[in-house]
Amino acid sequence: MKKGQVLEGRIREVVFPNKGIAEIENEERTVIVKNALPGQKVRVSINKIRKGKAEGRLLEVLEKSSVEIEPPCPHFADCGGCTYQNLPYEEQLAMKEAQVRKLLKDYCTEKQFEKIHPSPLQFGYRNKMEFSFGDEYKDGPLSLGMHKRGSFYDIVTVDQCQIVDEDFRAILTCVKKYFDELGVDFYHKLQHKGYLRHLLVRKAVRTGDILVDLVTSSQTEYLGEREEKSVLQEMTEKLTALSFKGRLTGVLHTVNDSLADVIQNDRTDILYGQDYFFEELLGLKFKISPFSFFQTNSLGAEVLYETARSYVGETKDKVIFDLYSGTGTIAQMLAPVAKKVIGIEIVEEAVEAAKVNAELNGLNNCEFIAGDVLKAIDLVGDTPDFIVLDPPRDGVNPKALQKIINFGVEKMLYISCKPTSLARDLELLEANGYQIEKVTCVDMFPGTYHTETICALSRIK
Repeated sequence: MKKGQVLEGRIREVVFPNKGIAEIENEERTVIVKNALPGQKVRVSINKIRKGKAEGRLLEVLEKSSVEIEPPCPHFADCGGCTYQNLPYEEQLAMKEAQVRKLLKDYCTEKQFEKIHPSPLQFGYRNKMEFSFGDEYKDGPLSLGMHKRGSFYDIVTVDQCQIVDEDFRAILTCVKKYFDELGVDFYHKLQHKGYLRHLLVRKAVRTGDILVDLVTSSQTEYLGEREEKSVLQEMTEKLTALSFKGRLTGVLHTVNDSLADVIQNDRTDILYGQDYFFEELLGLKFKISPFSFFQTNSLGAEVLYETARSYVGETKDKVIFDLYSGTGTIAQMLAPVAKKVIGIEIVEEAVEAAKVNAELNGLNNCEFIAGDVLKAIDLVGDTPDFIVLDPPRDGVNPKALQKIINFGVEKMLYISCKPTSLARDLELLEANGYQIEKVTCVDMFPGTYHTETICALSRIK
């Protein structure tokens, strides 16, 4: 097997995250191939060989999987946003559960692993989208949507995207058409020149409130002879004239001159309405701004948090630490049935939002601290009776995890958005006397390879 060689093989299985294991004809070594399904016969080009492992790029599907279906989204073949829309939803769930079971097989029994929880909505479930401006090919017409599959630069216009509802699609179509007719150039990542960068759209499922935020550079010379104020005003008028299933509560303009391809808030101006809206989850109210963290699947989040709450059990008269607390959703969910909840989160804006939301919900036994868990945990005066961990994708810093273990609490809850990080952290937890009581997955992202995992842990006496 050599780099650049084109080979044929069949996908034996897909392991997390999105790694198809291809058995190649007349080769002992398997090849890792992304964006493939179990059972497919594929043609691949070998692009990496190292330490006995080979990786290949999918060139063609020669034979479909026996369970493969026609993807409902017309953009699926080109867009990099979804991975498994060509797989029936029940098969997606089965594959995700099997992948996590395999990753955690050394830490729990089959009996302890409970069946995966599906998302209440398979389509139109996202409450937030960050669309990018660009072109689908070099020097092509203006695009507004998602990155092309496997590409850093090319953008596919996703005006028929199926993981958002019709209000998102109407907003995308309206904004793209307006700037297309105006002839405004997008921000080119290599040259760092251009005006249009991103379109951020958020919508609350319960209230139907919609926020639209146009993100641009400060390079107004790309507007030609038009003044920025008049350009933005005209765009706002076109948006407010649309008919929505929900209710447009705000149109914003954010200036972002960061060299990185991320949405950074250098300055945000309100063009219409307000710069926040409210969402409701499990009877609690949350104030959401353009950049505040909130689970992107509201109804799925309710399943996640209800399951988490059932795993926590009795909390009366207990002090709970909610580590990596974000905007404090879990803390506020547990506060009514606990003595006190202390949340620690490194993002200061999220901490401020958590304080506002706790006040909105009349919760006076929540305390939120801004800081890195590794350091901030030493500054807390209280001693926890129960600990909730909901870390970012990379999991818990090993030094921070050791400090957490040293509290010696009888029970913990670990919510993970990346099961490989969870498996790594479980190794240290198990070495220090903790074991899984029960574990399950919640599918928050249908059509993709992502899943949330909830682990109830107890200390071995």
